[in-house]
Amino acid sequence: MLEEVERWFADRSWSAADRPLDQLLSAKRAAGATVSVVLPALDEEETVGAIVEVIRRDLIDGLPLPLVDELVVIDSGSTDRTAEVAAKAGARVVHRDDILPRIPALHGKGEVLWRSLLATTGDVVCFVDADLRDFSSTFVSGIVGPLLTEPGVQFVKAMYDRPLGDAPGQGGRVTELVARPLLNLHWPQLAGFVQPLGGEYAVRRSLLERLPFPVGYGVELGLLVDALHTVGLDALAQVDVGVRLHRHQDGQALGRMAAAIYRTAQLRLSRGQLVRPELTQFERGPDGFRPRTYAVDTEERPPMAGVKEYSGRRVA
Repeated sequence: MLEEVERWFADRSWSAADRPLDQLLSAKRAAGATVSVVLPALDEEETVGAIVEVIRRDLIDGLPLPLVDELVVIDSGSTDRTAEVAAKAGARVVHRDDILPRIPALHGKGEVLWRSLLATTGDVVCFVDADLRDFSSTFVSGIVGPLLTEPGVQFVKAMYDRPLGDAPGQGGRVTELVARPLLNLHWPQLAGFVQPLGGEYAVRRSLLERLPFPVGYGVELGLLVDALHTVGLDALAQVDVGVRLHRHQDGQALGRMAAAIYRTAQLRLSRGQLVRPELTQFERGPDGFRPRTYAVDTEERPPMAGVKEYSGRRVA
């Protein structure tokens, strides 16, 4: 790593245990800050309820001052009982299409995260994937912590081990095969991030509202790269929260994810367009291999600060 990155890694990499909950509550009270937790969800009835329950139990209910002021599940079109389960567990559930209805919604995780800025009000916005198993509230308190205790920090990613089945450290295949090489080659200042594509991160709203959001799987890489260029490396940090267990996708789904991430990187390198924003994959059928072609996400949402409904809400 660059000498600058080695120094950053030593100074801006923490453990969740470094900031006990009572310390965070004192810092939150002193700062007068509010915290919103957002869970983007699509057909996650098996896991979303337990995540909401843990956050409510540990970080909201029974505390003299809740660490989390808003707990919102954004349902992006689930066909199962995701919304019902999340609401019963204690989250406020908002459907993606009910946020900013003037602009027709696009499919993709980044779209949901972008719209969530209009559905929340916290000074700090914490994103958590809704498919996590054996969830610990340190996934929230750990990454929110530096934003409450370190005035210069604006963007905090969670880092963790990602096992694949019984094999420790073998999850995160798209990270290792696509994202990490891209970052090391083109944005070496970001080479110190352990989980650059992780879905758990907390950001000051004042930064998020200035960033464009890729609508699909490229959102994590896009936000990280753009945050680097907007506020600089020392404003970014990461916190070790332990082990992340979740549902793993098959190889073809990972291929589509990788294409979207590559496209996001390419756009930031050239600010141009892909010649052919499509990805062809192959599936074996009764008559041999059949090609299937998928569109690669090519849309990005503009910084929320420029959306009239958002700026109008702030004036009001």
